[in-house]
Amino acid sequence: VQLQASGGGLAQAGGSLRLSCEASGRSLNYYAMGWFRQAPGMGREFVATILSSGNRPVYAASVKGRFTISIDNAKNTVYLEMRSLKPEDTAVYYCIVQREATTGWPEEWGQGTLVTVSS
Repeated sequence: VQLQASGGGLAQAGGSLRLSCEASGRSLNYYAMGWFRQAPGMGREFVATILSSGNRPVYAASVKGRFTISIDNAKNTVYLEMRSLKPEDTAVYYCIVQREATTGWPEEWGQGTLVTVSS
């Protein structure tokens, strides 16, 4: 599967950004799609995931209440709406595919998109 992420950029603290990731190459029915991120000098960490049915979104504690994940099966695209951004949200965000909507390590990775939040 190919995962094409877009929507990263520069935002001020308190601002918003929307990430998109389109999947192609095979059906992702019965899988989950989501996002991990990697801050400078840090390892990759789970952000959010959702089943292809649109059910069971799961969020990291650090983003819950500020980020919203959604999926459009007709477009094979997952979205991450990020609000109330903080400088600590600065990271490369990776689109991912999983067998289940969990915080576990993904099965597939896309290329990253950089999000920079200024204070």
